[in-house]
Amino acid sequence: MTETLENDLWVRRFHPAPSSAIRLVALPHAGGSASYLFPVSRALSPAMDVLAIQYPGRQDRRHEPVLDSVADLADGVFNALRPWLDRPVALFGHSMGAVLAYEVGLRLQLRMGRPPLRLFASGRRAPSRVREERYVHTRDDAGVLRELARLSGSDPRIMSDPELLPMILPALRGDYKAIETYRADPDQRLDAPITVLTGDADPMTTLDEAHDWRRHTTGECDVRIFRGGHFYLNDHADDVIRLIGAELERVLPRESTG
Repeated sequence: MTETLENDLWVRRFHPAPSSAIRLVALPHAGGSASYLFPVSRALSPAMDVLAIQYPGRQDRRHEPVLDSVADLADGVFNALRPWLDRPVALFGHSMGAVLAYEVGLRLQLRMGRPPLRLFASGRRAPSRVREERYVHTRDDAGVLRELARLSGSDPRIMSDPELLPMILPALRGDYKAIETYRADPDQRLDAPITVLTGDADPMTTLDEAHDWRRHTTGECDVRIFRGGHFYLNDHADDVIRLIGAELERVLPRESTG
C-alpha cells in the first residue's frame, strides 16, 4: 500500500479548504468514527481545513485490527498527518479523542518541533487524573453496552441490532482498553494553550478533573462548561463549533503575517 493510500485510511477531508490558513485535526470518541465529525467539518469550512480521523476497526476500516493502546493510535495519527503539516495545525478531540489529541500534539512538538496552535479537549478529564474503577473493557458484551447506554453514546436501535453489534463491539472494547490503560508521562507538557470543554453533568469528568488539564500545558488553560452529560456536544454542537472558530480566528492574523 502506498503512503498516500495509507494516509487516506486515517484522514477524512469531507470539505476540503485548500486556501485556509489552519488545519483542524478532529479525533472522535471511543467507539466513534470520522463521520461523527462531519458537521464540524461542514460548519468550519472554508475558514478551516478540517481533517477528521478514522481509527482502524470501524466502518470502512472494520476489517483492520483494532489498535487498543493510546500510544499506537497516536503514532498512527501522527504518521498519517505528516503530509498535512504544510500549515499550522490545531487539535480537537472528544472523550478518548481528547487524550489522543493531546498525545498527537506532544508528538508534533517532540518529533517535529512544532506544537499545535491550540488543543480543544472535550468530554475528558485531565490525562493525569486516573480513576480506580472496574475497567469497562474487561466486562462482557452486555456490560460494555450498559456503559455506552449510561453515557447516552449511541442510538438504542444500534445497540439492539444483532447484525450490527458484532461489527461495533470489537472497536468499542479496544478503544476502552486503550483509554483505560493509558497513563500520561508526568514529565511532558504541551507548549500550546488548551481549551477544555465539558458538560456540567458528565459522569466521566468532574469540574476539578477538567481544570487539571492546566497541569499539561505551559500555556493558558481555559475551561468552558456546558449544560449536559458526557455527550453534551450533541446538544451544543453549534456553540462548540462557534467557539472553536472564534479561538482559531484570533491567531489567523499572527499566522498569516508571520
